[in-house]
Amino acid sequence: MNGELRTRLGGFYPVLATRDVAASHDFYTRHLGFEVTFESDWYVSLRRPDAPHYELALLDHTHPTVPDSHRAALQGGLLLNFEVDDVDSEHQRLVVDAGLPEILTLRTEEFGQRHFIVAAPDGVLIDVITVVPPSKEYAAQYTSV
Repeated sequence: MNGELRTRLGGFYPVLATRDVAASHDFYTRHLGFEVTFESDWYVSLRRPDAPHYELALLDHTHPTVPDSHRAALQGGLLLNFEVDDVDSEHQRLVVDAGLPEILTLRTEEFGQRHFIVAAPDGVLIDVITVVPPSKEYAAQYTSV
């Protein structure tokens, strides 16, 4: 059992430590289509109705459940990828219409993505992606799993 869990994995999801749970809650529900499955003033659990097996949680970084030595909310260093069918329409909706701060402009990458990046509360980056065919150079680097 080298490297394997000894019991069945029932779930796995990111929990974002945030300075402002309400602002983060508003961002992910308003702009990214998440719905609340649990809500308190210090913790919110979210899911997308079209992908109920994926979950995202928001946690007040000062809550006692977080060890004292780790209560400082992290600034940046986290990038969440959202793969969508039409990145151009999402760019229009999020950047042009909603005015979210664009960190990386909409572009097509040789490694097989058309994408852009916006900033969420607390420095979390949201990379909105549509998969496109990679260049021949990059296609050779993909494995078939």
